[in-house]
Amino acid sequence: MSKKIILLFTVFQFFACGELQQVINQLPQEGLGNTEIASGLREALDKGIDKQVSKLTQTDGFFKNELVKILLPEELQKVDRTLRNIGLGKLADEGLKVLNRAAEDAVSEATPIFINAVKGITFDDAKNILLGSNDAATQYLTNATQTELYGKFNPVIKSSFEKVGADKIWANLITKYNNLPLTSSVNPDLTDYVTQEALAGVYTMIAVEEKEIRTKVSSRTTDLLRKVFALQDRM
Repeated sequence: MSKKIILLFTVFQFFACGELQQVINQLPQEGLGNTEIASGLREALDKGIDKQVSKLTQTDGFFKNELVKILLPEELQKVDRTLRNIGLGKLADEGLKVLNRAAEDAVSEATPIFINAVKGITFDDAKNILLGSNDAATQYLTNATQTELYGKFNPVIKSSFEKVGADKIWANLITKYNNLPLTSSVNPDLTDYVTQEALAGVYTMIAVEEKEIRTKVSSRTTDLLRKVFALQDRM
């Protein structure tokens, strides 16, 4: 890279950072106080939780949503293919469905944890989120809730496996597969796998709503949302 290009790049970065800082400095003077800005971000996140996460708790909330549908872990994909090849496709389909059902059961545990995390957003948090990437709020929630949500989801998913018979279905599937000649035995931790996939699905759907609010004025359904995200639009 030539010295001229490096110099131009440095100048561009300087002015970009200066513009960002100018917007940050002007936030309180735009007719919106610190409290209102933080409240606007909380409202946006509450909207995403109410609109998108609640969908995941419904029957087929995961199973028929291609954005978050839980597929088989890599080591079980060969099990699925092998069973279908020997005429056990229906059993394989049922095995996939019960994994998604367990995730749908678990997501109901997420809402109160998210609500507590949203309540804790400070003005500094809100400022960084507002001027951040299209999924900055989702990243904030991920960092604030992931460990606690895993602890809540995992036992629910384990219980759900027992309730819908997933443990027996998969024990049957894996036993049939492991008894086939010329196959290597598998014994995956499906509870951990589905827990991780359920978490990923929850954050994916919150990110969908966050992007809508950030990029579509029509998705800002209250005066506060319109005022707060108008500041973002200036960037």
